[in-house]
Amino acid sequence: MGKRIIQQARGKGSLRYRTRKKAFRISVSYPMKEGIGKVEKLMNVACYKTPIAKIKLDGKVFYNIAAENIYEGQEIMIGKKAKIALGNIVTLAKVPIGTEIFNIETVPGAGPKLVRTSGITARVIKKSVKGVYVQLPSKKEKLFSPNVRATIGIVAASGRHEKPLLKAGKKFYMKKATGARVYPRTSAVKMNVVDHPFGSGRGKRIKAKIPKRNAPPGKKVGTLRPKRTGKKK
Repeated sequence: MGKRIIQQARGKGSLRYRTRKKAFRISVSYPMKEGIGKVEKLMNVACYKTPIAKIKLDGKVFYNIAAENIYEGQEIMIGKKAKIALGNIVTLAKVPIGTEIFNIETVPGAGPKLVRTSGITARVIKKSVKGVYVQLPSKKEKLFSPNVRATIGIVAASGRHEKPLLKAGKKFYMKKATGARVYPRTSAVKMNVVDHPFGSGRGKRIKAKIPKRNAPPGKKVGTLRPKRTGKKK
């Protein structure tokens, strides 16, 4: 008798396919208060691919993604009156055109959502009556409300990929923090027929990867409900 394929096992949600809770013990957010905070500590958190800055503002602590070249003890200004300086959190209405920003809100007060991966940055390119246009790392332009907040600078840890892993064991434990996906990934056609619909290729004649529309979850693998198949003429 076969076992559940990976898609089914992930859907069921066993301990193998869950992220450790301690990896998410810290979450990045922007405070509702304005003022001047202080970077107390630069931290390494398992679920983030960049250093996290622990900032204290009026006796309360919040966490933000660290900008490149910020340091412990640095003062961080937050709000409409903040200066345009490295690590400060300001509204887009005040950011000059051409300034590099990251950790951008999608809606005012919703908290940072965009441009958060190590080494990347977005850029303010123009302002209009409709709002502020920002060029994202994908080179696409996106319109934001002038009251949306962002952090000045570039996301830290741009050299993360430069250090080699050297051995598979190192990567194995790094992948543990990502949670729902299992490492290493195994090709479906290399599996036994009982373990996957594409299994037991008998000479690697790969089967058609188009399941029927009413197929059960265990069969829904490959190209799901394509609009058309075959070569375009």
